[in-house]
Amino acid sequence: MNYAEESLKKHYEWRGKIEVNARVEVKTREDLSLAYTPGVAQPCLEIQKDEDKSFALTRRWNTVAVITDGTAVLGLGDIGPVAGMPVMEGKALLFKAFGDVDAIPICIKSKDVDELVRTIYLISGSFGGINLEDISAPRCFEVERRLKEICDIPVFHDDQHGTAIVLAAALLNALKVVKKEIEKVRVVINGAGSAGIAIANFLLGLGVTDMIVCDRIGTLLTGKDGMTVPQAELAAKTNRAGLDGTLADALCGADVFIGVSAPGIVSKEMIASMNEGAIVFPMANPTPEIMPELAKEGGAAVIGTGRSDYNNQINNVLAFPGIFRGALDARATEINEEMKRAAAYAIAELVSDEELSADYILPNAFDERVGKAVAAAVAAAAKATGAARI
Repeated sequence: MNYAEESLKKHYEWRGKIEVNARVEVKTREDLSLAYTPGVAQPCLEIQKDEDKSFALTRRWNTVAVITDGTAVLGLGDIGPVAGMPVMEGKALLFKAFGDVDAIPICIKSKDVDELVRTIYLISGSFGGINLEDISAPRCFEVERRLKEICDIPVFHDDQHGTAIVLAAALLNALKVVKKEIEKVRVVINGAGSAGIAIANFLLGLGVTDMIVCDRIGTLLTGKDGMTVPQAELAAKTNRAGLDGTLADALCGADVFIGVSAPGIVSKEMIASMNEGAIVFPMANPTPEIMPELAKEGGAAVIGTGRSDYNNQINNVLAFPGIFRGALDARATEINEEMKRAAAYAIAELVSDEELSADYILPNAFDERVGKAVAAAVAAAAKATGAARI
């Protein structure tokens, strides 16, 4: 199937992938008086006295805003917020299908951090959570950080944290396959944008102690020219050997490769230079840093990509619907690190020791257990860390 042509055809037919459905019938004068005026005044007054009652008296408890500025849409780059709308609708569809979360796509016509933060904050009272989507780095870091400081609902940039959580789940199980410990492996990440930096920080929190991060300038190293502020902060926590070189240099003797960068930049020979039992996660889409067949020829023991036509697809849909489901169920004020780690372990644990193999390290995206398991783990972590309001 030519997915591009068929998808365009279907989008013309669908004329949108989501719609608003009424939960209440309005067929009589009494129905109208209860759902709208004059009866609706009473819940309004209750919320005026206590805004938290908006979660009990409106659909806010189950509604998330999916927000973009259109600057990093899929692999298309800065195509603008309106052009990003089909992706935001698709994300809203996945929220509903995999987490029973109502999601509203919102595309903001601004690249200004102050305007983005102010706009999102001003509408935040309508939602139980904010999912930031396809906002380019380094702007995305600042937008998320500032919103988390001023909003009393979860703010989550899925391109960063959803990717990191699913990748971490894949790594936890891949390490079991090759019988290595997370504290003893060397991890090399190529791509120091939003996803790469989030993955690096998350894995450091899970126990990785030896990590090298590479970008266009080569290995990130304290004092090196050409780094953004987030990259410089990451450089201070990684590359403990002080390697100043290329990706090929970094991969020599490495145990894990994670790619969130560009197609075809890793060779079979570079994989062969890694340690025995190498774990290779080239996730550039649609063409990964190295094709799985070549990685296997180079000696990779476990391989995962972002593609659905190969084993071990590292897919954010395993994470974000359940994460928001759990956060909403707990009426959480944030999605903290403990909640993210709980999600990663919940995903990983759905693959039993008996099932675990080099070709099966993650549950299938359509496994109905995933959303429920992640939601339960996230809600429990929210309560344990004081982030839950119920």
